[in-house]
Amino acid sequence: MTAPTVRFAWIPLALTLTRAVLGPVLLVSAYVAPSAGVFAGCLIGALLSDYFDGVIARRLGVATPGLRRLDSIADSVFYVCALIAAWHLHAAQLESYLPSLAVLLALEVVRYVYDYRKFGKEASYHMWSSKLWGLALFVGFYALLVHGHAGWPVSLAIGLGIVADLEGLAISVVLPIWKNDVPTFFHALRLRAESKNRGQV
Repeated sequence: MTAPTVRFAWIPLALTLTRAVLGPVLLVSAYVAPSAGVFAGCLIGALLSDYFDGVIARRLGVATPGLRRLDSIADSVFYVCALIAAWHLHAAQLESYLPSLAVLLALEVVRYVYDYRKFGKEASYHMWSSKLWGLALFVGFYALLVHGHAGWPVSLAIGLGIVADLEGLAISVVLPIWKNDVPTFFHALRLRAESKNRGQV
């Protein structure tokens, strides 16, 4: 890396860790002193950090598999905290979504278990469907935590989450070895074909 690159290489990591910290901040606020302003700030901060950590890491050439895994973990930490906070404050509104939420959470568990059994670590695909899900999560949690309303934003977030998890599980089934940054299932099929040509399948 060049000197300017080394000088700024810490920025993507700092942005990723910021998102991981914002989750507990949001959760504590929900239990101690609920504030729409705090919720909005945490959600917007998480969305911006999620976008810019990847952009800056690629620009600096430091988008390593380790950093990409940490990015996925930070996402999970933040949105688990947001879900607990939302349930604490708006359980009555979320009760009607319990069946679909149960399906989504079950898929999340199945994915983690399957990935660890097959690859020895969690997946970090950063699929296009996951990016779309991330935007839907932002809209859904913003509607619920900041404005106190559920409705279609929450339904959309859950539905896109189920789609993304199904695609992620399919990618894990197809890939012969762990690989980060696999945009779609079709990219996974191509990677499998390339691995087969190299005798890795």
